[in-house]
Amino acid sequence: MKLSAYRIATNTLRTTRILSVKTESPTVRTFTFKDRQCANAKPGQFLMLWIPGVDEIPLSILDAKENGIISVAIKKVGEATQALHNKKVGEIIGIRGPFGNSFTLKEGRILMVSGGTGTAPMLFLSKKLASRVTRLISVIGAKTRDELLFMNGMKKTVDKEKTQIIATTEDGSYGIKGLATTPVERLLEKEKFDMIYTCGPEQMMRKVFDLAEKYGVALEASLERLMRCAVGLCGSCVIGGYCVCKEGPVFTAEQLREVKNEFGVSKRDFDGRKIPLE
Repeated sequence: MKLSAYRIATNTLRTTRILSVKTESPTVRTFTFKDRQCANAKPGQFLMLWIPGVDEIPLSILDAKENGIISVAIKKVGEATQALHNKKVGEIIGIRGPFGNSFTLKEGRILMVSGGTGTAPMLFLSKKLASRVTRLISVIGAKTRDELLFMNGMKKTVDKEKTQIIATTEDGSYGIKGLATTPVERLLEKEKFDMIYTCGPEQMMRKVFDLAEKYGVALEASLERLMRCAVGLCGSCVIGGYCVCKEGPVFTAEQLREVKNEFGVSKRDFDGRKIPLE
């Protein structure tokens, strides 16, 4: 009965006001608001954010504090995110969630690989892992230097003696020139890791998955799919036999092996048709 009531509360739309807006890059802003239901959200979970009169979109949670202060990082990519970027402090938005599962909190030597706004849940995760890790290497990728996200935040979450941040940019404007996956194989060749966590473009995560399989390292990946209902009813986010919104968004290597023909290869469009990932 309690679980049912919790699910109802989680899926109930609440309204709240924007408390702050912070520009992170030319295309990404962090929005902060208050929502008690999300106060206990875990790294990897997501929420549905409603922009009145426009649309509702799924967003990974960047941070969730016990006092109910919640943060999300939003990249401007379409009508809904553009409308959200135009909003000011004090304006009203709607929230449902938190939804989905979360990353497993492992101890020991950890490798994180993220790209774009996929670094947001990695930052949240690193805060929860701070007291558990003996070594944390975070590879953060972006197209350009201006698009690298949360590097300073990542440096502050774990003791600097235990942490190494590796940046990659596609244009070579900062760090290693190439994709976030560029330094990963070299790291796996010379170091042993207890877990790899990854979030970002799916084709990037597929490469990380393949490398984890090659070197025999446990992996968890946070997938992004077209999400409408967020509770496993509409089927728009299906990959193989899984609903990403309900049985994900975090998947283990064992689960990803079951959907290798789709993971990093294809997705569903708004009509439910399987189309190639670009």
